Amino acid sequence: MTNLNSNSISLERRGSGPPLVLLHCLGVDHHFWDFAGELARDYTLISYDLPGHGRTPVPSGAYTIEDLSDQLAELLARHNIARAHIAGISFGGLVAQQFAATNPASVDHLILVDTTPRYTDELRAMWAQRAAAARSAGVKALVDGLLKIWFTPQSVADNTEAVQYVRAALEKSSGEGYALACEALAAADLRATATKIVTPTLVICGDDDIPSFLDAARWLEGNIKGARLAWLAKARHASVIERPSEALTIMRKFLRG
Repeated sequence: MTNLNSNSISLERRGSGPPLVLLHCLGVDHHFWDFAGELARDYTLISYDLPGHGRTPVPSGAYTIEDLSDQLAELLARHNIARAHIAGISFGGLVAQQFAATNPASVDHLILVDTTPRYTDELRAMWAQRAAAARSAGVKALVDGLLKIWFTPQSVADNTEAVQYVRAALEKSSGEGYALACEALAAADLRATATKIVTPTLVICGDDDIPSFLDAARWLEGNIKGARLAWLAKARHASVIERPSEALTIMRKFLRG
């Protein structure tokens, strides 16, 4: 039984053309994808705030990645969207994997960014620590450490627009909303699910992301039939907003098929 209420979520739409659903990462909101606005010339961009993020209320209890996938299915059905391209980064990338595997007729193309089907045991333990810290001290206390994971030292030093956005979003993030998402990520194991994906798939990863995400990108390429892998140079975990022009070029080419 899911604790997730789809009625509390409002979809943000812009542009025209085939739907492209954009799923953000942990601790931020749908504005993560603002850099992709130029794609609205060719696609209807659809984004929303995941539970406990942005304007979407904190759920009443624990949930799973499978719950988030089911929620996405409910949202698309409510808005009469039968088929869409799906792109998700990190947290959103796990939702995208689950959705594509369980709703193959609903997905045209799949883009998975800096994500994994399962976190390593070491990182699963880290999620428990991070959830506890978010509840006790707030997400704001984690920001400096997170920025070093999300961005290269040069981007942090330059305080780019992307860095400014992520810092501000994290500082506003709900501690409980963040913690519940951490726990969903720690519990997730989509390895068997990922091998069932039949949708044309592009995996994108920053070439300076942490080693386990580099390994995960290669695993996804090797285990999703026909998947291709593109590296973004000089980028870490928030690769597509650290190198937006390069990311959009790769995404556009793939979506045009």
